[in-house]
Amino acid sequence: MIDVMTSAVPSAVATALEDVDPELRAALLACWTDVSNAGGAVGFVPPVTEDDVAPALDALLTRVAQGRERVVVLRADGELAGWAVLSLSVSPLRRHWATVLRVQVHPARQGQGLGRALMTGVHDAARGLGLEMLHLTVRGGYGLEGFYAGLGYEEFGRMPGAIRVGPGDDREEVHLFVRL
Repeated sequence: MIDVMTSAVPSAVATALEDVDPELRAALLACWTDVSNAGGAVGFVPPVTEDDVAPALDALLTRVAQGRERVVVLRADGELAGWAVLSLSVSPLRRHWATVLRVQVHPARQGQGLGRALMTGVHDAARGLGLEMLHLTVRGGYGLEGFYAGLGYEEFGRMPGAIRVGPGDDREEVHLFVRL
């Protein structure tokens, strides 16, 4: 477990976890469902229920238990405010970098600098694991590239039509990376 106090939001603490207890699982599930239903680009298209999201969360938590992923949770004022995943490579050729997945801040907590605080925690956790670089993708059309550019990420490619959010509504997948 790695705790990181963030300077961006004094009451926010990011923690990288290797396991998740049932209480935290319930909070992660509620957050993921709420973020999805608010239109967040975190793997689902609204509307979704916790029953829709639970299998994806449980698969993720299995990979966490196997040591293949870490969950980085952000608590603000003692409550879960957001979370992200560091997906570690099993390839010996890629063990110096990881992919960041499911970056999300609860809709009720957005606009408070917590996204930056969460990503600062992700970066610190990655450094603590000896990682040198991170990769992530964003769904085109949301303007998230600017947010990540402010954190040092650089775009290195776009895949047109990679994400289908509905019939006739295909979006680009934008690939970004940062050296830590």
